[in-house]
Amino acid sequence: MKFHGVLFFPVTPFTADGSLDEERLAQHIESGVAAGAGGVFVACGTGEFHALSTEEIERATQVAVRTTAGRVPVLAAAGGPAPVAREQAARVERAGADGILLLPPYLVSAPQQGLVRYVQEVTAATDLPVIFYQRGAARLTADTAAEIAALPGVVGLKDGLGDIERMHRIVRAVRAVPGTEDFQFFNGLPTAEMTAPAYQGIGVELYSSAVFAFAPEIALAFHRALAEDDDALLSRLLDEFYGPLVALRDEVPGYAVSLVKAGVTLRGLDVGGVRAPLLDPAPEHLARLAKLLDHGLEVAGA
Repeated sequence: MKFHGVLFFPVTPFTADGSLDEERLAQHIESGVAAGAGGVFVACGTGEFHALSTEEIERATQVAVRTTAGRVPVLAAAGGPAPVAREQAARVERAGADGILLLPPYLVSAPQQGLVRYVQEVTAATDLPVIFYQRGAARLTADTAAEIAALPGVVGLKDGLGDIERMHRIVRAVRAVPGTEDFQFFNGLPTAEMTAPAYQGIGVELYSSAVFAFAPEIALAFHRALAEDDDALLSRLLDEFYGPLVALRDEVPGYAVSLVKAGVTLRGLDVGGVRAPLLDPAPEHLARLAKLLDHGLEVAGA
């Protein structure tokens, strides 16, 4: 399972009564794949993993698998308490996913060997390849990352901490382990485009793009500019779209998800609001997002 291009993290649409909207999820995923997504990560962070039931994660995965029809890899999330993560992993495999994004244990600080044990227990519950998501309290040392990378079934590590020095050490330590030539690293920070050039400098070229969910034209323009060393376009997109988007995102906790979902609706697909404990954007923030989106599309030449 090798990834290329922009990775798509769809939102999870809800109906007016708050239930999972499978039809709109299929439409959302189809539009992303048609736009050129390199992979679909369903029911993950942008998809409100924290607010979904295990059964909903399975159903969302089924929708993604049916919709993509083998065109791109489909991964879904598992995480939290080890027994729950094992059940989620089994359900995601049953739903036909190609892999799992393993989120950290829930609300607990663990010793390094405890994190290794967590990954071992979850990977033992599935035959699917697993990408471990380093974020929150799950902070790996370089040695622990190398140990996890060597575990059967672990094929990647996604970083959500933003500690470039730590991540550089991790990349070098993992690459020193025999048999990890195909191991993949991902920049998983919110609005990852802001840090993509820095991560690229330490050998981490893949990144998750929340912007792709509502403005694939902008995300793809950025990806091309990065690949082609088009510094002028990169600078304009970072200064005039991504930077202001991050500023807006940081005004309210949870806007890393709420703004993305609102953006999808602004582009014409009503995916409903976010579930508690998140809140939908305030009207003035929604207006700023709409204006910013229009300008970003103009800069991207869309």
